[in-house]
Amino acid sequence: MTKNIKEAKRVYMDYAATTPMHTDVVQAMIPYMSGMFGNPSSGHSFGKEARAAVEDARVQVASLIGAKVDDIVFTSGGTESDNLAVKGIAYANRDKGNHIITTSIEHLAVLEPCRFLQTQGFDVTYLPVDKYGLVDAKAVEKAITRRTILVSVMYANNEVGTIEPIVEIGRIAKSKGVYFHTDAVQAVGHVPMSVNELGVDLLSVSAHKLSGPKGVGALYVRGGTKITSFLHGGEQEHALRASTENVTGIVGLGRAAEIANGEMATEPRRIVKLRDRMIKELFDRIDGIRLNGHSKVRLPNNINVSFDGVEGPKVASHLDMAGVAVSTASACQVGHKGPSHVLTAMGYSETDAHNSIRFSLGRESTADDIEYVMEVLPPIIDKLRKASHR
Repeated sequence: MTKNIKEAKRVYMDYAATTPMHTDVVQAMIPYMSGMFGNPSSGHSFGKEARAAVEDARVQVASLIGAKVDDIVFTSGGTESDNLAVKGIAYANRDKGNHIITTSIEHLAVLEPCRFLQTQGFDVTYLPVDKYGLVDAKAVEKAITRRTILVSVMYANNEVGTIEPIVEIGRIAKSKGVYFHTDAVQAVGHVPMSVNELGVDLLSVSAHKLSGPKGVGALYVRGGTKITSFLHGGEQEHALRASTENVTGIVGLGRAAEIANGEMATEPRRIVKLRDRMIKELFDRIDGIRLNGHSKVRLPNNINVSFDGVEGPKVASHLDMAGVAVSTASACQVGHKGPSHVLTAMGYSETDAHNSIRFSLGRESTADDIEYVMEVLPPIIDKLRKASHR
């Protein structure tokens, strides 16, 4: 039935997985792919030209998150930023303690380093969340001991979009003298933020989540933070990230940050209107549907829903055949056969967790996109439900 509906239409609703590069970002990067190819560590004019571009990007990223310029460390992306934050703090502060606090719904880029550190003699507390995906700040405070050296709580969940009480946790961590890291990959460039207002010591950024290139990111490290590198070699990036800088990617991240900063007063509000319209349409046109995550305290672009009696992967597959791109979980979990660890941590049964779909919107999303999805989706749900009852 869906094959006859606007067959040539293609709608991308998986911006939480990755975003298309902004045309201005592409244009900013092109010169550094050919003529301006110098190594930023070289002392001649070619190197100085590249160094200037890297430092300009550092200013642009710092401005987006309200940070000091010298506190920005460029990395290969969100995963490296998270690993540097978690492992770097753990090893540098082992003389103080060996206890880390995080949550059960973190991205694998935080959970896996924590699990690795457990094999190295560190203790990790994985705090539970409520049915909306919110961690209790008081539970964080209660979990802190004299051996605690790091709290890592994501700014907003990548699957269900719930925004965590970062400011409150930041105050608690500071009062206890404990370093606080937040994986803000899904939020940077989509909601206004200031590292000082948040009270964080470390904050992770990924370019390809905000219309920049893949393979580049940044870690904010508050001045004076005791942290060690796990990538050894040269003295690049304040000796925290050895390796010749990815100048082209860094330039792209800087320009993407600059664009996001300039649109912060308007673009998130536009996306929220589209998100709320789509949620209303979903509930008006489809029965047996549930919104996952917090209804209010959530990212502007995230819509995670479950359809009763319908498997999420089948819905995603049928939507793909109709030209609509969505996801069933984090793109980093492709190939994982089990249910979402986020939804199960929120108390969902394996069946309910398996029935979820994430729609995520972005700069190129339009009202026409939503209307098209609402044309093709209800017949898909109806068809799959009928098939499941045969």
